[in-house]
Amino acid sequence: MNDITDPQAALNHIPADIHCAQDYERLVREHIDPRALAYIDGGSGTETTLRSNLDAFAGFSLRPRLLRDLSAGHTRLRLLGRTLLHPVMLAPVAFHRLAHPEGELASANGAAATDACMVCSTLSSFRLEDVAERAGAEKWFQLYFQPRREHTLDLVRRAERAGFTALVVTLDASIQAPSIRARRAGFVMPPAIQPVNLAAYPAPAQVRLDRDQSIIFQGMMSEAPTWADLTWLLAHTTLPVVVKGVLHPADAIELRSKGVAGLVVSNHGGRSLDGVPASLPALPEIRRAVGEDYPLMLDSGIRSGTDIFKALALGADAVMVGRLQLHALAVAGALGVAHLIRTLREELEVCMALAGCATLDDIGPEMIQEQKGAHHTC
Repeated sequence: MNDITDPQAALNHIPADIHCAQDYERLVREHIDPRALAYIDGGSGTETTLRSNLDAFAGFSLRPRLLRDLSAGHTRLRLLGRTLLHPVMLAPVAFHRLAHPEGELASANGAAATDACMVCSTLSSFRLEDVAERAGAEKWFQLYFQPRREHTLDLVRRAERAGFTALVVTLDASIQAPSIRARRAGFVMPPAIQPVNLAAYPAPAQVRLDRDQSIIFQGMMSEAPTWADLTWLLAHTTLPVVVKGVLHPADAIELRSKGVAGLVVSNHGGRSLDGVPASLPALPEIRRAVGEDYPLMLDSGIRSGTDIFKALALGADAVMVGRLQLHALAVAGALGVAHLIRTLREELEVCMALAGCATLDDIGPEMIQEQKGAHHTC
């Protein structure tokens, strides 16, 4: 493809050889420019954490139970005081237009059609207000703190007016840059794709550094949020605030004590600090730290309904799907996103049925065991 955002790449039907959710990962190469795919799929550093996220799921096997009554089975759950029909959410991912010309609007349509909660990124390639109009009743807005508080507050007020029902504050990616994989592929963000939600906010003045100062600590990190910024945010919105990017139980305890409504156990899909643990094995310790009834979600590495089952067994209430949603979007637009969500839900239901779990509450740590897994596949 010559155009990195080729509008003819996506199909208007589901390919006949999509047999499981992970098949979208296999087929996406036929529907997206390889440079854009390198940006979407790449991880930071040597991609150790990216690989660990996938390998972690293969490290657990299932322990099914027999002769259980499943006639009233369902996948409903309560999250932040609201009822969701299933635990599959769309993670906040920047610049969906790299995968499809309708970008986040198509993703929102797919989420609405399948009763899924979409988390719209600050770095959406369409206005958050337009995404909110397409999304279903459950929609959250992912917030990056801006260098000036009045700009952060303006984003919050816009999200509130647009009808988003929660804020998701990402705190593990203060420094962001294209991965080595993307740079090797020659990826450059197309001029037509911009963070439109930030267009009205002037870029901050460039920090002037002395010779003995660090371009990282006194430069890039000079605008990174602190505990004081989070406390300020909690005081300036009535929406529940969820923090994304938690891996340490001490942080989880502190965040809960500050009034944060829930957490997303996440390593940013292996796109932030390389070498940190996979999200999945970090989950049980954080669940123990915050208690049984505190909302916990997980992202990073979900590729199947069985993966979702394992995440729920280790303490998650719901999961967020990141790269896989862009794969489905690139292959078949809104229809692909809807089909992906439905497929993941059905894969989860099959897993639950065969494991003897009628509801999500039945999926506990006794339903899995650690093992040395085989290659991750569907």
